Amino acid sequence: MTKPNIILILADDLGYSDIGCFGAEIATPNLDRLAANGARFSQMYSFARCCPSRAALLTGLHPHQAGVGHMVFSHGTRAYQGYLRDDAVTIAEVLKGAGYRTLMSGKWHTGGQMLAQEPETWQPGAEGFPTPQQRGFDRFYGTLVGAGSFFYPHALTENGEFVTDYPDDFYYTDAISDKAIDMIDEAHDDGAPFFLHLAYTAPHWPLHAWPQDIAKYQGKYRGGWDTLRQHRHEELNSLGLLDPVWQISPRDDDSHPWENEANTEWEDLRMATYAAMIDRMDQGIGRVLAKLDSLSITDDTLIIFLSDNGGCAEYMAEDGWRDHRSYVPTLPDGSRVRIGNRVDMSPGPADTFMSYDLPWANASNSPFRLYKHWVHEGGISSPCIVHYPNLIEADTICHSPVQFIDVMPTFAELAGAVYPSQFNGNAIQPVEGESFLPALQGADWQRQNPLYWEHEGNRAVRIDEWKLVSKHPGDWELYNLIEDRTELNDLRAGERGRVAAMSGMYGAWATRCEVRDWPLT
Repeated sequence: MTKPNIILILADDLGYSDIGCFGAEIATPNLDRLAANGARFSQMYSFARCCPSRAALLTGLHPHQAGVGHMVFSHGTRAYQGYLRDDAVTIAEVLKGAGYRTLMSGKWHTGGQMLAQEPETWQPGAEGFPTPQQRGFDRFYGTLVGAGSFFYPHALTENGEFVTDYPDDFYYTDAISDKAIDMIDEAHDDGAPFFLHLAYTAPHWPLHAWPQDIAKYQGKYRGGWDTLRQHRHEELNSLGLLDPVWQISPRDDDSHPWENEANTEWEDLRMATYAAMIDRMDQGIGRVLAKLDSLSITDDTLIIFLSDNGGCAEYMAEDGWRDHRSYVPTLPDGSRVRIGNRVDMSPGPADTFMSYDLPWANASNSPFRLYKHWVHEGGISSPCIVHYPNLIEADTICHSPVQFIDVMPTFAELAGAVYPSQFNGNAIQPVEGESFLPALQGADWQRQNPLYWEHEGNRAVRIDEWKLVSKHPGDWELYNLIEDRTELNDLRAGERGRVAAMSGMYGAWATRCEVRDWPLT
């Protein structure tokens, strides 16, 4: 069998219901095309936060085993060192061993911390700051950091050299797509199969978008977040992605009714800008698909689309935001960026730095509870599309639970690659994920081992339909996800034996993966 090309597309902070084929009103015709001719997985799970999810996705290991148990700064142990461990291998390293050209365009964020306003401290390639090309990628264009301006991104590199020239028409989402297309051309000319990791930063804050894209959506959100949540829930039901018996979760306690909102025009504009960022990402994916079509290799390419966590409820404070040094650069003309969700500013331009905030994130994650950071369904449920016409029957839906760590073994099996026990002189940890290739072939595939999560003390374990979950520092909660995936009916009082058994399993896993108590000391 000919080795397929493989494209792994990852969105950033995209909620479960933020694309058209998962219930959204946002125009994503290219992703919808992939879904219509491929498979959607209704229960694909991330690891609740950007860099832990990326570390797990790239290695097939839990984030702590990969070295990113929290974020990309060191907390003194190998599970929390803040960059990929040497006893882990990446998808790029494994597929390269099977003859693949390995390409990456977009966000890295698994190689140490680099503060936007302290470029003198950046050390890409040094100990603790591994770059994609040190971890198996032949070509890399993108940012080494977690977030930043879409018009003037910091720590942007191409093949080891910093990029500091930004044309007037530069927009990072467009550049990620354009560079990916160039890489596909080069790989095709070489005649080897390729693996492309296409890692967008959209729609992560800040709310930066082109005016023409914002204009497409301005006015569409005047009905508010409550109506939007309900509409998306209904769409998800009609698409067959949810069980209609699952009730939508109540509006978050930290939100408020839309009818009580005083700044409806401004709120509409914030959500319109967020939608514009997703729209522009889909446009770029469309150009990538057009390139595959022009080379007549679309059917020979497996494409998977994911999001690294649920919608983000983080608020950009008007004054004193603690993370501004990490993410907010000074503009090239020396002027300062205006930080904060201020009603006297319109989102979109390069000199603003805003987020869409909790009430809209509550809609992004419809019908689930909570957000990025947490391991309730709203924080870890990712839309998932897999397109490979040579293998997958069109317009199928798989309801089997799958986790990011399952992607590595699936790709390796499909590519005929060997997952090594030794690499670069290091003993390599056994892969934790399970190949879901049989599910792509139409089999009734079920994962054999439990699913585990931990991030910032938020923890969970899932065995079949049962999920034990805790929002730090709270107690365990128990849900039957076949009956109640929106986690509204806590069954722990009547299932004490199950709670004890599952919490014991979680404890054994946490010990094995060197998980530490939160907060870290």
